[in-house]
Amino acid sequence: MSEITVSVIKADIGGYVGHSAIHPEHVVTARGCLDKAVSDGLLVDAKVGSVGDDVALIMSHARGVDDERIHKFAWDTFVTLTEVSKRLKLYGAGQDLLADAFSGNVKGMGPGCAEFAFVERKSEPIFVFLADKTEPGAWNLPVFKMFADPFTTAGLVIDPSMHDGFEFEVQDVLEHKKIRFACPEEMYDLLVFIGAQSRYVIKHVYRKGGDEAVAVTSTDRLNLMAGRYVGKDDPVLIVRAQSGLPAVGEVLEPFAFPHLVAGWMRGSHHGPLMPVAVDDAHPTRFDGPPRVVCLGFQLADGKFIGPRDMFADPSYDNARQLALDITDYMRRMGPFEPHRLPLEDMEYTTLPNVMNKLKDRFVDLEGANPVGSLKK
Repeated sequence: MSEITVSVIKADIGGYVGHSAIHPEHVVTARGCLDKAVSDGLLVDAKVGSVGDDVALIMSHARGVDDERIHKFAWDTFVTLTEVSKRLKLYGAGQDLLADAFSGNVKGMGPGCAEFAFVERKSEPIFVFLADKTEPGAWNLPVFKMFADPFTTAGLVIDPSMHDGFEFEVQDVLEHKKIRFACPEEMYDLLVFIGAQSRYVIKHVYRKGGDEAVAVTSTDRLNLMAGRYVGKDDPVLIVRAQSGLPAVGEVLEPFAFPHLVAGWMRGSHHGPLMPVAVDDAHPTRFDGPPRVVCLGFQLADGKFIGPRDMFADPSYDNARQLALDITDYMRRMGPFEPHRLPLEDMEYTTLPNVMNKLKDRFVDLEGANPVGSLKK
């Protein structure tokens, strides 16, 4: 059988109102572009997804990853959606489009991209997670739990086809390097890095001993590409499930705990990642708290059967309540760390502009030695 490629490419093309949501016309326009690409034969199938002020193009095709025509189509679609935003005077129109023209691949141009190619199984459950008001490292903890934590994924213990574990590709988003770890034998080495989620990000999870990807994330960081604050990166995650992979419930279980992630207001604060139904994915409180939705599909000959709104389930009510309690607690800290990000993570926000205005008002402490020059 030939491989099918699933590509999810997302961008913030203008918010309605502020950074809280996309406009209904965005959905209609995006669907029109996708339907034409399917009828023209470029795509096998496609769906529109959204969370907060981001539009996600969920596409299947036979062209493989990093295909120029697929990426050019996504770029052109986002340009068209940006024109809608400009006409409606929506906030931050085209915020994620960092270049003036397409140059062969959307990577490094602003939009986030997660895609992988595989041979479709007899039954192929697939999940698209979309997050808003956070960064790519937000996936580190849940992906680790899905594929390496036996307290989350019982199959790692009791399913012979999973007992040997999985391999994780981790990217250093600052140094542009990658490394691969096999779990469970290198679990502690993996955790050394992925706990620092602003720098080290899980990009792929593979079946043991091969290159068959079973999960993939977007790892683009807008602030590093633009050299300034242009909003958080609002990442995407695609996960395959069942038949030698984590079961549906094991894929979703990590999100029953709303762990702390970076982002939220002005991309400058820590807050809980709250799992919500699609209808509740419109963050407004302090532009948050950060949200995640999950769209579930059955893939059938490249066609997306669905989506099912996987977090539209009362069993996540406790997680949502805990996220709100954490929100109350963190917000009471205002501009103090750890609610506000540490200074090294604020480098690409607007804070340096304020600090630069005041730099000439600093004077040396009388009789003080610079740090590091104290005499023994």
